[in-house]
Amino acid sequence: MKKIVIVFLLVLTTKGYSQFAKSMFSKDPIINLENWQKQRVYFGYYLGFNSFDFKFDYKDVVQKDIQVKKTTGFNVGVVADLRLQEYINLRFEPGLYYTKRDLYFPGVGNLEKDYLREVNSTYIHFPLLLKFSSLRTGNIRPYLVGGMSTTLNLSSNSSSIDDNFEGKFRVKQWTAAYELGFGIDFFTEYFIFSPSIRGMFGITDELIRDNVTPEHPVSPYTDNIDSMKSRAILINFTFH
Repeated sequence: MKKIVIVFLLVLTTKGYSQFAKSMFSKDPIINLENWQKQRVYFGYYLGFNSFDFKFDYKDVVQKDIQVKKTTGFNVGVVADLRLQEYINLRFEPGLYYTKRDLYFPGVGNLEKDYLREVNSTYIHFPLLLKFSSLRTGNIRPYLVGGMSTTLNLSSNSSSIDDNFEGKFRVKQWTAAYELGFGIDFFTEYFIFSPSIRGMFGITDELIRDNVTPEHPVSPYTDNIDSMKSRAILINFTFH
């Protein structure tokens, strides 16, 4: 019985792949959703992954940079697409992004609680992008995408009076960035599957400096940082 089930699954998988290959890559494919992207407005949603980093610029030369340990986060959001002309679309892709970064400050104490700061971020991301599509070939259409975005960090600690001397790393609530990337639209029988990869490059300083007090007149965490900007790789799988 087990052998029959395995053979049956293999047949289904082979048949499904064969149909997909025929519709996508054959010399004379069946054209799917031929008029879909001729709509003035259409919608979708996306799921994906991210890897956020920080770019530090310093006031004075440092022997060792602040080290950033990145983790893989996740993205989820919706897409509103406005067709401007045959090859250009305006896209609004608001979403929820979660990520985590660990910062290691060299030369700041010997204990982990002194030199390590965990930066957990929950972003509401608002990108406004232009999508430049190529000529459609069968059921495949590559594209380039780029634009500006603004982000609200729900985990910023910006209103906290505590700072790094109390173990709290603070960043600003709102930041701005520009984004560049590319992707491919695959037209299936029932929907458009659109994987894409983008780079996000922060243009505003996110860091909130530590408080100056008689007890702590100099901060080894923030005083020498001229700017701290997010940058990220975003991988999204969009469905229309």
